[in-house]
Formats: sequence, C-alpha cells, structure tokens
Amino acid sequence: MDTSSHMNFANLAFRDLNRTNPCIIYVDSDGTSSTTVRIIIVSNMLPLHAQKDGETEGLSFNYDEDFHLIQWFFYVGSLNADIDVNEHEVVVERLMDDFNCVHTFLANELFSEFYHGFCKYHRQPIFHYMLPMCGKHGDQFDQGLWQAYISANKILADKVLEVANPETNYILIHDYHLMAVLVFLRNKPYRAKLGFFLQSPFLASAEIYRTLPVSADILRILLNCDLIGFHTFDFARHLLSCCSRMLGLEYESKRGQIGLDYSGRTVYIKILPLGIHLGKVEKFKEFEGKFKGKHVIVGVDDMNLFKAISLKLLAFQQLLRKYENLRAIVVLLQIINPERSSGEDIEEVRREKYGTANRINQIYGSCGHQLVSLIDRPVDQCEKNACYAASECCIVNAVRDGMTLVLHMYIICGQGSSTVDEASGIMSYFPRTSVLIIYEYVGCSPSLSGAIRINSWDISSLAEAMHSAVTMDNSLRQLRHEQNYSYVQSHDVAYMARSFLHSMERACLDHYNYQCWGLGFSFTFKVAALSLGFQKLFFESIVPAYKKTNRRAVFLDFDGTLVPHSSTKKNLSSEVVTALNTLCDDPKNTVFIVSGRGRSSLTEWLDPCEGLGLAAEHGYFIRWKKTSEWQSSLVVDLEWKVAVERIMNLYVEATDGSTIEVKESVLVWHHQDADHDFGSLQAKDLSDHLKHVIANEPAVVAKGKNIVEVKPQMKICTTLKIVSSMVVLAVPEIFFCTVEQKPSKAKYFVDDTFKVQKLLQWLANVSSTQPSSAENPPSIP
Repeated sequence: MDTSSHMNFANLAFRDLNRTNPCIIYVDSDGTSSTTVRIIIVSNMLPLHAQKDGETEGLSFNYDEDFHLIQWFFYVGSLNADIDVNEHEVVVERLMDDFNCVHTFLANELFSEFYHGFCKYHRQPIFHYMLPMCGKHGDQFDQGLWQAYISANKILADKVLEVANPETNYILIHDYHLMAVLVFLRNKPYRAKLGFFLQSPFLASAEIYRTLPVSADILRILLNCDLIGFHTFDFARHLLSCCSRMLGLEYESKRGQIGLDYSGRTVYIKILPLGIHLGKVEKFKEFEGKFKGKHVIVGVDDMNLFKAISLKLLAFQQLLRKYENLRAIVVLLQIINPERSSGEDIEEVRREKYGTANRINQIYGSCGHQLVSLIDRPVDQCEKNACYAASECCIVNAVRDGMTLVLHMYIICGQGSSTVDEASGIMSYFPRTSVLIIYEYVGCSPSLSGAIRINSWDISSLAEAMHSAVTMDNSLRQLRHEQNYSYVQSHDVAYMARSFLHSMERACLDHYNYQCWGLGFSFTFKVAALSLGFQKLFFESIVPAYKKTNRRAVFLDFDGTLVPHSSTKKNLSSEVVTALNTLCDDPKNTVFIVSGRGRSSLTEWLDPCEGLGLAAEHGYFIRWKKTSEWQSSLVVDLEWKVAVERIMNLYVEATDGSTIEVKESVLVWHHQDADHDFGSLQAKDLSDHLKHVIANEPAVVAKGKNIVEVKPQMKICTTLKIVSSMVVLAVPEIFFCTVEQKPSKAKYFVDDTFKVQKLLQWLANVSSTQPSSAENPPSIP
C-alpha cells in the first residue's frame, strides 16, 4: 500500500486479522460490510501481570482483570515486573506472539526518576491543583527528573515506531506519564495520526500550572496530537485556559467539537466520560449476608491525600453523634486500595485514617459491632461487587479526582443479576435501588444525574447526605437508581471506544488536504499545516513575469513587511529607500504601501520616497505620490465615531490595561495588556454592543487579535480601486505573498522582512538602467 497516497480511516482495510496485526472492525448498520484499521495503544504499563512459575521458575503472564479490549488493540508499554537481562529477548517474543504487547525495558534508576520522581513529585500535584514546590515535594524544580521523563518517553516512542506506521495506524497515548511521546512521533512523519487521553483530572488553573518551569513546553508537546480526550469539560476547560493564557491560542466550537487552531492545524478536544464493561459483573461470587439487617454505606478509595477518606470518617462520626437511633443499624464499609506509591505522606494519611476509625468504634460501637470497617488489603473485583450489592449507599467524596468507576460498578451491582438475586433471595421483578453521594466536582458527577451532590469540605452537609441516603423512601431510591442505570448501561466502555475512535477519524480526515512543514526544535517542535499550493517565492519565479509585462502594481504592507512588528524604529534603511525609489521611477510600475497606520505616521516614515503611493487607514486615505494631496477614497459621514468612542471609553474604564487608538476614520480598542480572559470577554461584549449601536451606520465592527476595530464600510477594495485606474489589457499574473512561513490564504511566502527588502532590491535592479544588475542579482545569504 502506498503510504504517501491520500487515504483516510475508512480506506485502510487489512486482509488478514491476526494476533500480531490487531484491528478495529467497523460493521455497517446492516451488519454486512466492515473496514478495519490497526490501533496502537501506548500506556505506561501493559495490561498484564507477571509472576514466577513455581515449577518452571520462569515467568507466567495473564491479563489484568479489568482489561477487556486486548483483542482490539496492540499495546506498547512497560511490564510491572523485574525481568532478568538474560530473559529480555524471550519475554519480548512471548509477549508479542501471545498477547499483542510490546514490552519496553526501562532501567530501574531511569524508571524511578521518571515515574516516582517527575510524574509523582511534579506532574501529579500540579494536575490536582497542588503546588509541587512545598513541603516534602522539594524546594526547587529538579531538571534531572525532567530529563529522565524525556528519556523514558523517547524510549517508548522508539518502540512505537518499530511496530507502527504512524501515517496509516492510529496511535492512542494514555495519560500524563507519556505526553512527551507525542513530539517524538510527530517529528518522524508529520501526518501521524495521534490521539491522547488524559485519565487523570486536569484541575490546575494557568496560575498554578505555570509554577512548573517546563509547563509551556508540555503544552506545546501536547498540541502535537490530533485529538485530546478528557473525562469532563471542567478538565478540558483548564487546559484551554492554560493554552489561551500561556500560548495565546484561542478555541472555538466547530460542528459540535471544540477545536484549537495551532499553526494551521486544528487540535480537537473530546469530552468522554469513562464507562465500564457490563459483562464482567456477572462473574462475582455468591454473597453471604455478613451485614444482614444493617444499613451499609460503602466507599472504595486509594490511600492518598486527594480521596478525603478522613472527611468521610468525620462526617460519619457527626452522623452518629446527631442521630443516636442509627448507631445500631448503620455501618461504614471502607475499602482501601493498595497504594501505588510510598512515602511519609502516605503513612501519615494511613495513621490518621486508622486513628479516626478506632475513635469512632470506641465511642459509638459496641462489643462485636464495629461501626467503621476498614479493609486495607488487596480486594478482587468479585469481593468488591459483593460489597456493592450489600450496600444501600456508595460515597465518593474525593476532593480532587478524575473519572472513578466505583460508582458505575455500584450501580450495576444495584441493578442485580441472576447470581446476586439468588444469593440475596430477591425475585427478579423486585424493584432495584441504589443511592450515590458524590462530590460535585468528581469527574462522573455531571453524568450521574440521580446522585446526591455534596461539598466534601462541608462535613455537616455530607453527614446529612448520609442520613438522607439511609432513610430515603424506596420509591425515591428506585427513581434515582433508574436515572443512573440508564446512563451507565448506554455509555459503557464499548461506547467510549467507538466514540473516541470516530472522533479521531474525523480529526485526521484533513491530513492530506494540506502540506506539512516542521518548525522549531526539541520541545518547541510543531507541524504547521499550509495549503497544498503554498510555496516559497523565489527570484527566478517572479523575474520572468516582471520583465515581460508593461504594467506592474506592487502592494506592500508596512508593519511586518518592510519593518519587523517588534521594531521600535520605523524609519527605513537607505538601501530600502533606494530600492523603492528605483521601483517608483520605473514608468511601468505603480507602487503602494497599504497600511492600517494613520497618514501622519506614514508621511513621516516614508518621506524620502518621492514617487511612492500611500494608502492609510486601510485605504480610507490615498496619496498617489509625495507631491500629491491626500484624498479620501470615499465620502461618508463619520458622526458615528462620537458614540463609538464614548462606548469604548466605558470599556477602557471597566477593563484595566485596555486603551483606545484614535485615527481619523478608525477607532481601535486594544486589550493586549489587560487580563487575558477578562479582556477577551470584554472584547466580545464590546463587539456585540457596537454592532447593535452602528447597525444603521456606514461602518463595520471587526474583531481581531487583542483588538476591536470600527472603520468605515468600504464598498470596493483599495487595491482594486488602484488597479482599476491602470490600463490593463490582459489578465494579470498575480503573486500573492505573505511574510513568514505561516498559515495564510496567500500562494507564496518569504521568510522574513529582511528577505522582503532583498526581493525589492532585486526587482529594483531589473527596473534600473543597468542590464548587468538584472542578469546578476545579488544573492540572499
């Protein structure tokens, strides 16, 4: 198959679907036809468990109990096991043949610095809205940990390139551990089909996120993908805010999808809550009524600061203190998942939890009856399901959390199955009930409409929510359960996978509708998407057309074309002035500067150019040469300026950092020095306000980057008006050119203002009376 041909997701059909070439299969609605495409999943850990075989003393592997998409995906990642160097080759071959997995070996020291160092010390606190530069997290940023993160990601990226064709395969990268993989994959084939899904929350505002010294680099790295997935819009909103404030990027909704324009490419944002595999809950064991006759409140959390187990225990203590009648019939069953990392902070959290639980049991419990039961050991899913089935209420009150599946599993267990019904003595037609209590900012909160939402920091409200849950009428329990179950049943993991892949397909459809240019180095690398006909303007291309024609029009902008935008000195060099005067002296030429600047500024800066035409304020004022008088290109009433300026002054007063630029025919409201978000909000409001005020006036409102501009309504383009005054007997050849290699509607580009100046000198040599100059133009360094 020709990988350079224009192909999309639907055209990628693999003839043989085998274990080393897994594909996603799309079946049409009639179930008759299908297309397939290879999917490569890159994750920090492979979905496998490795353990020593007692008989052979070798390693045995089995799938993770929560993994159910192995038949669809080809996985690249690391194995959570110590493997002898001599066994590496054997393990790699076995994992490839039997499990469709590619194992990436990372040295222990590198893995520790990459995962336990940078990811857990710096990245995880930031994403959870915690400053990493405090307390146990260290006094300053460790550049060595950042280098370890990049090195580990580079090794993963190289492994991906060994087994994948990035231009034809879809590559999905999971979670913040492997963000840097994106830049290495994008740097190889520019049209790589890359998706990224953040499994953790993104709670950091721009102010917190920028405390990480490499935060801007990480944002640029992330924007190398085509589609970014989040569990909730709240998480996506923080990323969009960081991109807006730190990189100056704006986003908009495009046909129902959020899109970020990044150097001509659109990076799409996908909001996709996580689902569960419904078939797995049928496998749990029969439940024995350990808590029969009790109102069981269940919680399943990791042992860390973010899960707020202590707040849950304090609220439960307040419940028992306030409602004495519940002390004999209510139980809090707290399952604590094995910690993923260790340290003094984890041990401190553990001591606090056990201390609070013991105090509650001592004060309110009785002999043989523990009100708080902490299960601090590995618990398999079957046992968890049994606990869910026995519980009347499930609580997730983590103060900072992503998309937990605890509540989904609880809802499914509340719906019941033949196994559960038989063990519990419940008839199949018996009404199903479940009650959820969740913190309003937990990832799944927007999806589960039947839940009781609380503020985890408000212990009193959490205690009251517990009381409502255990005393709630059965009909209301059933109604809340049906609301939640309807969502969970329809939005399972298969729905999530299909939805994300379909969105990724749409995001990559335009890959071959533009040409790609790699810009920048290292972490600043990005791919600019430019139109297929976009090309560099060479002297050899324009000179033949310039020589053979008898009439020529040359239109130049001023800022960013003749002088750099950043330049404070606007006067032209003597070489540029000479070139412009030579071009103007050629009777075949009409040379104009068309600028948004006022006529007084242009007159001052371009005074040495005798025959140069000037079009000031976007062409409202025109002067054909220095000795001519300024003319207005159209006669309109400018009385609207009084009302517009008065309104703009109100917004200047209300928006600190904003200013008004007053020209003869134009008013411009600038907000580049104002707060970014507030300035953008005010600009939109001002634009809408002004459009309403001048609806019947001969003026238009234009909203640009950090500006709102009001100018007279032009019925004819300035350049067309100038060209129409020329005698043109044939269809002109047009060289529409922009400065810098950037997304543009122009067909040509030159590198910078220096190259523009050199180009003008070349054309001046052609127009001069010295033939040798035209034949041997100066070279551009």
